[in-house]
Amino acid sequence: MAKSGVVLHHQHVRKRIHKKFEIYPHPDKWKNLMDKLIYIVGVIGPIMTIPQLMNVWVDKNISGVSAITFATYFITSIFWISYGIMHKEKPIIFIYGCWLIIHFLIVLGILLHG
Repeated sequence: MAKSGVVLHHQHVRKRIHKKFEIYPHPDKWKNLMDKLIYIVGVIGPIMTIPQLMNVWVDKNISGVSAITFATYFITSIFWISYGIMHKEKPIIFIYGCWLIIHFLIVLGILLHG
């Protein structure tokens, strides 16, 4: 019985939190601009990693590239995407989806060319 009460309490708390979410697109021009810019920023990060990806795949040069580091980035990207899906946060899903692809390709390149 206590467990059921905990579940109902949790749902009630989530319901109250949900009602306090801000609307999208936001009427405030600065928040609306930030809502749009986050996608651009989310693309810039993975694009800046393309030279590293090119070193691994085109030049087949994996010196200075840590498989453990990029495997860890890959795993954390999976958690971030899961978090974004659970909370229905499209920017998080989009950004970490891009990172997931980049990190996967770097880890794969290290394994194949190492």
